[in-house]
Amino acid sequence: MSIHSVRRHQCNLAWDNSIAPVAHVESGDTVTFDCIDASNGQVQRNSTVASISNMIFEQLDPVHGPVFIKGALPGDTLQIDILDVETAGWGWTGLIPGFGLLADEFTEPGLKIWKFTEDNKFAWFDEAKGIKVPLRPFPGEIGLARGVPGAFSTIPPYNTGGNVDTKFLSAGSTLYLPVEVEGGLLSVGDGHAAQGDGGTAIETPMKLTVRVTVRKDRPYTKTPHFRTVVGQEDAGDYYATTGIEPDIRDATRSAVHHMIEFLVQRFGIDRKEAYILCSVAGDLRMHEVVDMPNFVVGMLLPRSLFPADSD
Repeated sequence: MSIHSVRRHQCNLAWDNSIAPVAHVESGDTVTFDCIDASNGQVQRNSTVASISNMIFEQLDPVHGPVFIKGALPGDTLQIDILDVETAGWGWTGLIPGFGLLADEFTEPGLKIWKFTEDNKFAWFDEAKGIKVPLRPFPGEIGLARGVPGAFSTIPPYNTGGNVDTKFLSAGSTLYLPVEVEGGLLSVGDGHAAQGDGGTAIETPMKLTVRVTVRKDRPYTKTPHFRTVVGQEDAGDYYATTGIEPDIRDATRSAVHHMIEFLVQRFGIDRKEAYILCSVAGDLRMHEVVDMPNFVVGMLLPRSLFPADSD
């Protein structure tokens, strides 16, 4: 196993399979990404709301890479084990005019600079009032190049990943992405220190360490799948599929369809049985609803339903 590094300046503002890789790695190697924040450095620790007012939108959400994984071919799955996520010790949340679920109501720019506790376990919302947010850092952007030619915005998510903004992709989780081009061309960015389902995050510079493995045995991976421990409020080991569509209902149906396909192919049960299992044991979560034009909805099933050696 080798360890590789992607540096902060090795970034792009589009998903484009013609971009030359910054590193070539073997299946099973570890890669560390040093990522600037989602503002591309336009917001700093001492920034004021003027940084939001003057923000250049076209520079938002850079992704670092791409990394070519040897042996990854179209139709394969790239398994990405998230080993460690390190924040910068501070973060920001902005209200950007014209962006977000309630953009029609919140038309003025806003900026919150967050100070983290010394142990990096919480961010102070209001230290005087004792209000703090628990931190669970993860990459908002993590994806592979699309199989179609051209430059695609990093703002919306795609079936190959990208701006999936899914809070469960923290250290200890595993992400599975469909490979559409040779080498996969993995890029990451948009560090989040914390985020609720579907919402806007505490943005932060990030160092992300992952292990990449080419899988030839997962033909059912057509959108991002992941395995995660959800959280203390309903702790447990879960397997999830996602639906990524411009309509929330279509995204929800897609997430369920992908879980049915996973169950049919992985465990050899028929579609009716799979649908019943999803109905009685599955949870639907809205992971991302602000990165237009696509939404991300997940279907989660407890892994306690499955044999211990399944993934």
